[in-house]
Amino acid sequence: MTDVVIVAHQERREASALARAAVTWLESHGHRAFMPRTDAVELGLDDLASDRPVAEAQLALCIGGDGTVLRMVDLLDGAPVPIMAVNLGMLAYLTEVEPPAMTAALQRYFSGDCSVEHRMLLQVEVVRSGSQEASGSWRALNEAVLEKEESGHTVRLLVNIDDAPFMSYAADGMIIATPTGSTAYSLSARGPVISPQHRAMLLTPVSPHQLFDRSLVLSPDETVEIEVAGHRGVVLTVDGSSVASLAAGDVVRCRPAVEDAQFVCFGRRRFHQVLRAKFGLADR
Repeated sequence: MTDVVIVAHQERREASALARAAVTWLESHGHRAFMPRTDAVELGLDDLASDRPVAEAQLALCIGGDGTVLRMVDLLDGAPVPIMAVNLGMLAYLTEVEPPAMTAALQRYFSGDCSVEHRMLLQVEVVRSGSQEASGSWRALNEAVLEKEESGHTVRLLVNIDDAPFMSYAADGMIIATPTGSTAYSLSARGPVISPQHRAMLLTPVSPHQLFDRSLVLSPDETVEIEVAGHRGVVLTVDGSSVASLAAGDVVRCRPAVEDAQFVCFGRRRFHQVLRAKFGLADR
């Protein structure tokens, strides 16, 4: 018997029907399913509502788009639980299973006809001005972003790499992305695309007001520290969720996490072919 946690998009009507279909299949094959209480109540599946930590599951079934996958990763908080992602999104880089194939995918998973792909997570910490200890810590599958609070102004950010000063940026913000996150916000800021099989950190400035505006691809052995300079406020966002307001002297420290995210794959999934399909790239 396997405990399966189901996390679903709370605003998509079809998510409720898919979750119920998954539960029916799982229970008929001797497994148990539960949902976080907020998901279950929003989707009208109150009988599945549970306060159990999602990390207690042996499989995480995610029904939604990339945003739902990011939420699942956040709920797992580094726990080594494989994620099977069913696509209800648009670009959907992180979801492999289409809704009509969901029960077949479950059958293949439990018969061992699959593999597990590991993706690097980013460890993000905030160290307040005058302190040596982190006041908050998060993991990101895509990115951490320092962004200006006020429109019409740049913020000044001091970047250190492995305790050595690199440079000061006057910009709208700074993105620290994983290879998985290289196709998210960093791509919009003209950062490079990196295969998610790599372990690296990608540092991309957002609209820098200076001549040096290139992204940096850093080793997974390096640590990046970004200090807020000047009087303008900065917001720290981790995988799309605002987690902290930053003031002068506050530091955001980023490095690869010890834990990783695990995704269930069926067959060989070539990243460059996924990229080609999502962007509709034509043959020469």
